[in-house]
Amino acid sequence: MRDSLRHFVAEFIGTFALVFVGGAAIIGAAATRMDAALVSVALAHGLILAVLVSATMRISGHFNPAVTVGFLAARRIDPLMAGVYIAAQLLAAILAAYALKALLPEALTSASRLGGQSIASEISATQAIGL
Repeated sequence: MRDSLRHFVAEFIGTFALVFVGGAAIIGAAATRMDAALVSVALAHGLILAVLVSATMRISGHFNPAVTVGFLAARRIDPLMAGVYIAAQLLAAILAAYALKALLPEALTSASRLGGQSIASEISATQAIGL
């Protein structure tokens, strides 16, 4: 648990930035309906990941609970430190979503569901789980 605060802060900042920038790119693309929307969203995610993983590579750099669980399964991270990482990631993602909701107009955030996924209206919940 040495330096756990430093790891927590690095994971928090990285995950917050990823969710905030990625979500803002998705919301912006949905609002403008531009032809290059997919490319702009992909570039936003790719660039923010490249910058933050490079900046925090000696401290952390997972920014995703699935990656942290993978490192835990491969025994490349201590279980207590994995808990610190996952707590930071979940807290950062929640706060980034609330920040987007507070900073952007309600019409944009509800129309794009804050950049999150949703099930198409033609697909039932059972079908979605099966898929």
